[in-house]
Amino acid sequence: MLFITFEGPEGSGKSSVIKEITSRLQNDGYQVVLTREPGGTPISEQIRNVILDSKNTMMDARTEALLYAASRRQHLVEKIWPSLKEGKIVICDRYLDSSLAYQGYARGLGVEEILKVNSYATEGTFPDLTLLLDLDPQVGLDRIASNSGREVNRLDKEKLSFHLLVREGYLKLSERYKDRYQVIDASSPLEKVIEDTYLAIKKRLGK
Repeated sequence: MLFITFEGPEGSGKSSVIKEITSRLQNDGYQVVLTREPGGTPISEQIRNVILDSKNTMMDARTEALLYAASRRQHLVEKIWPSLKEGKIVICDRYLDSSLAYQGYARGLGVEEILKVNSYATEGTFPDLTLLLDLDPQVGLDRIASNSGREVNRLDKEKLSFHLLVREGYLKLSERYKDRYQVIDASSPLEKVIEDTYLAIKKRLGK
């Protein structure tokens, strides 16, 4: 029925917002499939473990980009496409735009190059709605540092300069894909972020 993706820099609060939004939509009577990238299926989760393992400091940037695309392909085949075919709402924590912002822009591999790889992997499957939880990267990293229960992965350990480029990349993508992007101010109180996100989704659903 609707393919919704959540994007944003590290520590932007996606997990908390997604959890509440999923609950609200289910209470509204929608069938919702909640998933994440990299991951979402057993094979994709195995690839996730390789990508995000903090010990894999020698991973080449192109290797990283190709692993994300491979994980994404398997995720689509096994979970996203079948769920959409069944008329369900699919909410995915990160998707193709993460590769464009992180590997294409911040890693300097080129947005167009990464788009080509992912267009092949996804057969041109784009989200219907992308919610960008925009936040100052330093604030996000401070949130991560103060949350002892959160998984700290290889990307969390990148320098601030890298995370600033990620945010810049996302904002450029939001201009490029205006029709499907909705930018949410993630520095607002959590309740407001959730409400703004919920209203954006309901608007796209036409209700």
